[in-house]
Amino acid sequence: MTKITIGARGSKLSLAYVAKVKELLLKNNNDLKEENINFKAIKTSGDLNLNKNISEIGGKNLFCKEIEESLLKKEIDIAVHSLKDMEANENESLLIGAYLKRNDYRDVIISEKIKNISDLKKGIKIGSSSKRRELQLKKINNQISVINIRGNIDTRINKINEKNLDGVILAAAGVKSLKLDKKISLIFNHELILPAVGQGIIAVQCRKEDEIKKLIKRINDRETSLCAIAERRMLQTIGGNCETAVGGLAEISNNNLKLKAQLFSDSGDESYSYEMTGPEKDASIIGETVGQKLLDLAGEKFKK
Repeated sequence: MTKITIGARGSKLSLAYVAKVKELLLKNNNDLKEENINFKAIKTSGDLNLNKNISEIGGKNLFCKEIEESLLKKEIDIAVHSLKDMEANENESLLIGAYLKRNDYRDVIISEKIKNISDLKKGIKIGSSSKRRELQLKKINNQISVINIRGNIDTRINKINEKNLDGVILAAAGVKSLKLDKKISLIFNHELILPAVGQGIIAVQCRKEDEIKKLIKRINDRETSLCAIAERRMLQTIGGNCETAVGGLAEISNNNLKLKAQLFSDSGDESYSYEMTGPEKDASIIGETVGQKLLDLAGEKFKK
């Protein structure tokens, strides 16, 4: 077996995700040995420009672009991403070969003060860099202040004190992967805060023509992959960019897939929701239908 190099960001969270991918690859490929797997940390535009808003530095693929370039240049063989960081339209030469079983998809608050929804009141200051989260929080109470913060999970938690915030809103999956569960003070159900598309899913990417895709395929979680396909197809249909405030969640029960999505108008003053259930095999069709329905509902108030 030749050496395999896995590429990902160098954050604690990315390292935890890489460890999970490595563990599953070894478990599901008997001829693969630990000494055959190397790791390469790759700095991305998103990591290098922490003092700027994501919209200022060019959009959604900021945490994946350099990793994908390394894959295309054959500097690495496998890329590990948080699916929610990936652009909906993938490079034609690359392939998501596996979606790992979804972690907790919910959003959470870390705070000393905020323990219940009723604590989200006038004057409360929450740290977040997500337009979706900001607008969803303001639907709960439009007198909440959302302060733009960026950085890895530890950095954001530290900013509670540094910036005199009342709390930060984060993805449960990341917090739990770093074993920081005890810091969570409030968990939102998805009826109130619909997560980002792909939230809680680790994506394993390779070159489309590489034989390595056969090794990767063995660690794919079928149910998660169908949900990811539906959510990403919805996102592709909407178009949009890093500033588009959109949430989406697909779930499977009894071979049926239900996709629920929420899109905010460009102004952020209005939101449009739609959900659809159909056979799980129609994941892509469901995603496209829901995306188109949201566009129809939003009309002129949302520009691609």
